[in-house]
Amino acid sequence: MRIVKSLLGVDRWRRAFGALALTSAMSAAVLGAVLAATLGVTPSAAHAEAAAADPIDASMRTCLARSDMSSTAGQVQCMDNARIGWKAALDGAWQQLQTKLPPAQRKQWDKSQTSWQASRDAEKPLLSAVFATTHGSMYELAEADIQLQPVRDRALALRSAAAKLSAGGDPPRRPRACTEDAQCEHAMFDLNRYYRRLQAKMPVRSRATLTRAQKAWSAYLIATTPLIDERGRIDIIGARVATIKRLSETVGND
Repeated sequence: MRIVKSLLGVDRWRRAFGALALTSAMSAAVLGAVLAATLGVTPSAAHAEAAAADPIDASMRTCLARSDMSSTAGQVQCMDNARIGWKAALDGAWQQLQTKLPPAQRKQWDKSQTSWQASRDAEKPLLSAVFATTHGSMYELAEADIQLQPVRDRALALRSAAAKLSAGGDPPRRPRACTEDAQCEHAMFDLNRYYRRLQAKMPVRSRATLTRAQKAWSAYLIATTPLIDERGRIDIIGARVATIKRLSETVGND
């Protein structure tokens, strides 16, 4: 396939794969929070910077920097607290969006949200299966982070959708078919490549969990695509590529 990463644009590609460039154990958002809290370093990833001022992220940075939370259990608790906070923010953003949606869009948004929740439910046994093959505190942190990030991403996406509806203007231009969009096609190529790698490395008895999780995620992408533009679709796919790549690099690391 003669498609190069430059087609995505440097900033877009870094935002989608920032976690991979920084570390295989923690996402850009969490690593940035650790650096900011402990070293006074400003997070370098664009996605982390975009929401750096959010009170939930600020609270997590403070928590991660506390001496009494420096243990692995403490760090995991900080991320779990942030995930709970982002889930509450997600629910609030969803309620706000519901009040602003035109009747013609409500059914599609309901389908998107239901599909997102189903994908999260299907992801839990996959994560359990992958991290059951690992040992070490680094992987406990990685698991907590990989549970946090999709909730954070969805909350930010719903906030953005509600804000755009409040501002008025034209709805997002519906994306072209993925096969007609070089960025999408390349991202899906990477996703399929890392999916096959993860599938090959997983214990045979656990591979069905991967199949179910990926089918649920695909249903979420299909349900959500009519509601977003091509950039939004790339963000969703890019986040999934990052997750599957991280899992493929994690499974079996004992």
